[in-house]
This record gives sequence, structure tokens and C-alpha cells, in this order.
Amino acid sequence: MLLSLPHLAFDAQDPETAPPLLIAHGLFGQGRNFQSIAKRLATNRRVISVDMRNHGTAPWSDLMDYPSMAGDLAESIRTNAGGPAMLLGHSMGGKAAMALALAEPELLCGLIVADIAPIGYGHSHIGYVAAMQAVDVAGVARRSDVDRQLAETVPDRNLRAFLLQSLSIQDGSARWRLNLAALSAEMPNLVGFPDRFPYPAYDGPTLFLRGGKSDYVPPDSEAKIRRLFPAAEIQTLEGAGHWLHAEQPEAFTGALAAWLDRL
Repeated sequence: MLLSLPHLAFDAQDPETAPPLLIAHGLFGQGRNFQSIAKRLATNRRVISVDMRNHGTAPWSDLMDYPSMAGDLAESIRTNAGGPAMLLGHSMGGKAAMALALAEPELLCGLIVADIAPIGYGHSHIGYVAAMQAVDVAGVARRSDVDRQLAETVPDRNLRAFLLQSLSIQDGSARWRLNLAALSAEMPNLVGFPDRFPYPAYDGPTLFLRGGKSDYVPPDSEAKIRRLFPAAEIQTLEGAGHWLHAEQPEAFTGALAAWLDRL
């Protein structure tokens, strides 16, 4: 079942002359993570940043695979972009974006994939899901209380801060804005990538932007990238890790704007 994704929309600052841009965030993220990026890119185009299913304020579903997420993005493009759009996806959102390009290419004017490849990965993020599930949110009144609990299993302060963005505290009641049960059950799908799609390749303009300090787009993935996305251009943002849009927002936005301006 397709889900209607909540979104933030930024109208063009100048006359709208370019196709709209839809942004899909990564695992544990939400649309507002890209708010500043979206504002900067909304010069001559409308920019829409969505909450993916089971994240942020989006509806929850037991199903969390890439064909389903691609369908959600397709529905958002039809409903909120009004037709074919550019599509930017980071990490999990990048895999969902690639899945859409290979399923319904007519909906896209171009594709940007941020630090992810169309491959399966040996690592899993199940530990972070378990860490959040283990937090006792009963009676929590301050984010710092949850931070202390998370610190026992997630020592990285920056990573904890990122995860805590999905913690909602209202009227003395705390809850995660993540469907942790679904993310745990579907983790094999999330770290994998489907083998079959309606189309063998997407030949539209495509940019793969990877972090120079990240190992998510390894050299041995380039052959598959070029097979599935023959027009792909692969660029590296030196000094950036997997969350390249958060670590180097100016360089990230500049690289995207330069590529988009050439189309």
C-alpha cells in the first residue's frame, strides 16, 4: 500500500524555470534534516523534502522495502511535484530513489544519489535500533535523560544527537518518531538492494556524490552503478563522511547546484 508522505515545500525564490526537486532522507532521518539544503536549492525550482515511511511524521507500515518506498516517492511526485521531477536521495533514501528510477523512469528528470550504491551491505544498523528500543521513555521529561541512557550503547556523541532528533517529548510524555519494530524486522531489506526491476537501466542524467571518507560507494560498486545508470557521473566530496550533507553543507549544496545548472 502506498503511503502519503508528509513534506516540507520551498517555492522558487526566482521565477520557476527548472523542474521541481524531491529529497528523500536516509535511515533514522526526517525531511527537516534537509531544510537548509532545500532552501538553498530553491532558486529557480520548487524543492520538496519528505518524511519517509516509518520516520518523522509519516504513517507507519510493517512493510519497509525499496519497492514500497519507491512507490511512496512516486505518489509524492505526482501529488506534490505535479509531474516529472529531479530526485535526490541520501543513503536509504538514495536506494529508494534508485528503485523508483528503475521502476518508473518517466517520473524523473534526473537522479542524484548521495553516498550509497545499488548493492547489499554486510553491516547492519540493528544495534542502533536495539539501543533506542532499550531506552526507558516512561516519565522522561528531558532529552538529556534519554541521551544518558543511549550513551551506554552509542558512545558517539554526534550520532546520539542525530538519533535524538527523532525523539518527541510532549506534555511530559516521550516517544520515538520511528517505527522501531518495523525497522528491526525489515533491516535485511534495508541493507540489501533488490535484484529485479521493471527496467534494466535508467539512462537519464544521474549524479552519484560520495564522501571521500566514506566506504559506502566502494570502487567495486562502480561497475554496477554504470550498468544500471549508464549516464552516471561519480563525484567525491573530499573530507566528508557518510552524512556529507550535514558535515559539509556548503560544499554539498555547491556540488549539487553546479551539476543541476549543467542540465
